[in-house]
Amino acid sequence: MFTGIVRERAKVASFDRGRLVVESSLEPTIGDSVAVDGVCLTVAERTNGSLAFDLMPETLQRAKPFGAEVNLETALRAGDPLGGHYVQGHVDSVGRVRSVEPEGDSRRVTIEAPDAVLRYCVEKGSITVDGVSLTITALAGEAFEVSLVRHTLEATTLGSLEPGGSVNLEVDVLAKYVERLASR
Repeated sequence: MFTGIVRERAKVASFDRGRLVVESSLEPTIGDSVAVDGVCLTVAERTNGSLAFDLMPETLQRAKPFGAEVNLETALRAGDPLGGHYVQGHVDSVGRVRSVEPEGDSRRVTIEAPDAVLRYCVEKGSITVDGVSLTITALAGEAFEVSLVRHTLEATTLGSLEPGGSVNLEVDVLAKYVERLASR
């Protein structure tokens, strides 16, 4: 379980035959879960300044390809503050950035998403974009909007979003449970 509060923006050192290696100052142990751009991965190897993860074909099919940098978050531990929202690290879909507009020191980003994601989106609700917990500021047809404050732009990879780019999306799991319970 994660919160969507990114702990580190890390450089991808390599990605070969399903093994992702990132340069990181985080210190999880082998077997720990780490969200990498919102994808829950297990630490397979840890060496001086790097973490290695082995990816399954399912992960490669569901998530966007990793870029030069990724957002990292270690798993939530009992007693840790819940600064974002409950995030599982299970990508629901890949979205496409429609637009990025400046708003003072922040940016408004519009992201196109499939109906399977949009059905769980509500204004002022939570969504995870590339592992970052965000508040949906508006719904716009086949898309939703989020606003990114200066800290998010600087501390995560979301500062480099451009129209046409892909992002990993995870909807709020509580909305899925509510839907399931209400349908019974």
